[in-house]
Amino acid sequence: MASEALHRALADTTDPDPRPLPDRVEDLLRRIDAPPRLAAHLRLVHDVAWRIVAWVEREYPDAEFDREAVLFGAATHDIGKATHPEELSAPGHAHQLAGYELLGAEGVEADFARFTCTHATWSESGLPLEDLLVSLADKVWKGARITQLEDLVVAHLAAAGATAVDTNSGAVEGAHGRANGRAPRELWAVFAGFDDLLGDLAADADLRLAFQARHPITAARPLPGRAFGVGRGA
Repeated sequence: MASEALHRALADTTDPDPRPLPDRVEDLLRRIDAPPRLAAHLRLVHDVAWRIVAWVEREYPDAEFDREAVLFGAATHDIGKATHPEELSAPGHAHQLAGYELLGAEGVEADFARFTCTHATWSESGLPLEDLLVSLADKVWKGARITQLEDLVVAHLAAAGATAVDTNSGAVEGAHGRANGRAPRELWAVFAGFDDLLGDLAADADLRLAFQARHPITAARPLPGRAFGVGRGA
């Protein structure tokens, strides 16, 4: 049975009022009576991922990625900490495989469960955009800016933002060359807009950290005497 503290973490609408988790994830967290702080953390990272995805879809409509997978991955990336709660307050990697196994036992397909492991291995070559976006959300929510990770995302977006060229004259061909009659958008132009987005997201890091800290690691610890609002719709 889910604790009252978990219910509060899932329904808290105080600043920054993160979006609710997908129903499938909320149901799972309640079934396993996940630590309230874990639920709060997953809401925050999921909300940041939602904002990043919305920006990418608006600015780079040709970018090919699975929106649902990104949002599910962000909402479950640390779910293994339900069985390794010590890693909610100290570094550790045991939660990664534990999370993958937990989701597999719940019938989650491997393509959606993989983010429990890949969110921490973003520097490995060849990861698709979905995995990079989940990793990015897991950094930016707390104000962390990782240049190498951001550059990997920018490279994907630059390729997706390619503009058609005249294959005879090559008039639109830029410094980054062209492929299949299309020229990648200049990396600096992609980065400029992306940097603005990430800067805006990072600016609210203190609010997110305070939101997470309001919820206990274990339900047994009393919560501060304060009112919590009712969760809003997606």
